[in-house]
This record gives sequence, C-alpha cells and structure tokens, in this order.
Amino acid sequence: MDLAGHRPRTTVSGGPLELAVLWGGFPLLGAGAGWLLAATTGWLARLPWVPFSDLVEWLDRLPEPQATAGTIAVGTLAGLVLAGIGTAERLIVSVDAAQVRLRRADQNRSVARADTRVVFLADKHLVLLDADGAELVRESTDLPAARLAAAFRAHGWAWADDDPHRSAYRLWVPDLPGLPAGADALLRARERAIERDRRDDARELRRELGRLGVVLRDEGKRQYWRTAVPGAGQPTSAEREPKGR
Repeated sequence: MDLAGHRPRTTVSGGPLELAVLWGGFPLLGAGAGWLLAATTGWLARLPWVPFSDLVEWLDRLPEPQATAGTIAVGTLAGLVLAGIGTAERLIVSVDAAQVRLRRADQNRSVARADTRVVFLADKHLVLLDADGAELVRESTDLPAARLAAAFRAHGWAWADDDPHRSAYRLWVPDLPGLPAGADALLRARERAIERDRRDDARELRRELGRLGVVLRDEGKRQYWRTAVPGAGQPTSAEREPKGR
C-alpha cells in the first residue's frame, strides 16, 4: 500500500520569518542608510571622487531636520520596494502524491508526478525532468535542499541530490558540431543576453532551446549544454534508490 498517497500536501516556503525579514528588515536598513547619508553629506561633499556629487552637495545645503527626515523617508520607501520585489519573487512549493504546485506572485503552475522522472536542486534552481531528460521546470529558489528533498520523497517522488545528467554537459563554443539546427544561433543570442544582464531574454531563449531538445546549465557567463534523448528509458540514480530515502 502506498502511504504517500494518503499524506496531506506538504508546503515548503520561507514562512513568516522570511516575510518578517523582508517587510521589517529591508525598510529598517533603508531608513538606516538614509540617516547615515544625511549625517555624512558634509564629509562626502568634500570628496572629489564621490558619485552623484551634485546630489550630495544639494542634500548638504538642505536645512535640518528636513534633510534627515527626507533621506530616512526615501530610504524606507526603497526598502519597502525591495520587500515587495522579494515577496513577488519568493517561491512556494506544494507537493502531494499526484502533483507539485509552484507559486510566485506572478504565476501559478502545476506539474504531474506521472510526467516527472526526477527532481533535484542545482545551482539554486529547482529542476524537474521528464522521462527523456528534458526540463519540465526550472525555478530559481533559496529554499533549503533538505526541506525540498524531504517534501518530495515523503510523497514518493524521485529526488536526486544533484543533476543526474551533469556529466553529459559540454561547454558551448560557437559553431560547435552536434547541436540541433538553429541551436547555435539561439546560444549566440543568449550569450549576448547574459553579457548584457537581460535575464528575461535569457530565460526565453532557454525555453526556445528546450523546444529543440537542448538543455542548458550555466556557470557564471559560460553555457554548458546537453541534448534530451527521447525514449532514453534508463532509470536515474535517484530512481534506483531504496524507497523512503
């Protein structure tokens, strides 16, 4: 009897502590930075290499306490903006025996266990692979690997401690043979997007490469690739683990 099917859904998230840090810590840090700026404008204005020197000199000429109150307010507002961005980007993972739900503020998606061959955490990304080794999901997250592993294994999912295909990746260089038609051009475009820190473009190009059967792994600004193999059929190391590990 599969007890995993009778267990309640397991949710992994940063929890209330993460929200407290975001909405309490960031505004406090911003307010502190604002106060420090107001307290040091006179000294900063005398330094020739300080960036935004015109702004610093303008702040130095403002009367007190308005100058300090203003910089504290701006710093607090900046902290609140960062807290909002952090809240929107935090990943919440909910797992049961049938599917996993991945939630962010701007998206909510589900992946069936029947479609998933193995799950792992690599380079701060939660990755789900299908039977051909293609990526079903790649989501950035700071959630602890131990908590994610426990949640997936508790419901009978195959969890690997690392990418089971890591040894299959090759460093991409232009005009490398063996790539599917069109992949080299997409990798060139993605290289430019990475160099210019255009993350949305890089993600979209990763998806386009995935449609060609190319799976990527990044190390800094270097791209490593492998191809998904339809009907590979060989069990991964995670699937060969004794049940319950």
